[in-house]
Amino acid sequence: MGAMRKPSPRPSLRRLFIAGVLTLLPIFLTWVVLKFVFVLLSDISRPLIGPLLATVAEGNPQTFGWLVEPWVQTAFAVAATLAVILLSGVMARVVVGQTMLKWFERLVQRIPLASTIYGSARQLLDILQTKPDGTQRVVLIDFPHTEMKSVGFVTRVMREHGTGRELAAVYVPTTPNPTSGYLEIVPVEKMTPTDWSVDQAMSFIISGGAVSPETIPFAPPPLGEKAKD
Repeated sequence: MGAMRKPSPRPSLRRLFIAGVLTLLPIFLTWVVLKFVFVLLSDISRPLIGPLLATVAEGNPQTFGWLVEPWVQTAFAVAATLAVILLSGVMARVVVGQTMLKWFERLVQRIPLASTIYGSARQLLDILQTKPDGTQRVVLIDFPHTEMKSVGFVTRVMREHGTGRELAAVYVPTTPNPTSGYLEIVPVEKMTPTDWSVDQAMSFIISGGAVSPETIPFAPPPLGEKAKD
């Protein structure tokens, strides 16, 4: 008879724990992002959808009593918000919608605080959707210290008073919620340029680095070497 095969050793608790974490981490990150979007969308329309569904249910409780269930109101609120977003996208592409949007912008400009917030947000979105001149939009900067890098979006290039040195305003979003973040002023020569698009960078940030290219730059280019557009 041939030699009996030795049973394979059982995996240790440490390996099982690591395997479990690696299995659940993508699911957890997906849940965090979807929960944030889900709650955000439902909260926008809930003040209008909730009373409307409650009124319908009171008119015929035997048939429509289920409309007052929290999950039903949340589902209707999300659907209503998505419908408004899609309708806004359609309106933005037609002349009538563009006219209404300009009218709304003129109205907002009459409100001091609202005009500042809306104008800044509108300008930031326009900047991220266009290719910058003279520098890459997506860069790596030394943050929170020189031995670590963070992904950032260059929103503006300025000059230092007195020396004329180029400085960049860089927005550094957080993971997995890129709507919050930090604003850093960084010398241009200290930035590490990348060839990433805004969409690629956002996928990298939201996924916690799971969605990334095989290689990335880390050190800034040598002084005097101008990065390619």
